[in-house]
Amino acid sequence: MADMYRYDVEILHVLVSPAHAYFGRARDGAADVPTIDAGQADVVAGKGIVGDRFFGKAAHMDAAVTLLAVEALEAMAAELGAGPFDPLLARRNVVLRGAELAPLLGRDFAVESGGSVVEFHGGRPAHPCAWMDRMLADGAHAAMRGRGGIRCRALSDGTLHRGPATLVSPVPLDPGQAGVAHVLRPSRLP
Repeated sequence: MADMYRYDVEILHVLVSPAHAYFGRARDGAADVPTIDAGQADVVAGKGIVGDRFFGKAAHMDAAVTLLAVEALEAMAAELGAGPFDPLLARRNVVLRGAELAPLLGRDFAVESGGSVVEFHGGRPAHPCAWMDRMLADGAHAAMRGRGGIRCRALSDGTLHRGPATLVSPVPLDPGQAGVAHVLRPSRLP
């Protein structure tokens, strides 16, 4: 990936869950499903994270891996006078510190960690669901709009490792904007 910008980030959490906790459960409450905060997770191009609920699902190929900046949760908690929030309750696969994600929509980028490189395509915003009001705090659903992270397609095989990492971007990013709400739309590339 020549002519790229490189940013030191940290992978705080790698969530892998074989089942949905919130989808279709409005009346029943959140499902008690096994969820692993893995030290590392294998990614397969075009399929997603091995063992995850979205892995290999045709309807989710372009959005099989979700990324979230923990700064978004921290900003929401401060605004709502709540928290700190458990990042795993947001149900995003990869929780990063120091990563502005909004500019990556519609673009190819990579995450280097533990000696492995995983390439992604930023597909679409990861919009929050109404469950955020019940799982995080009243008002969290609205507060998370525009900063719920991004849904990505895995472009290469590799392994994501918790800990220090490098985000490789085709466009300049501002890590100070990681917690700021944005109107998230895929970039219009020339």
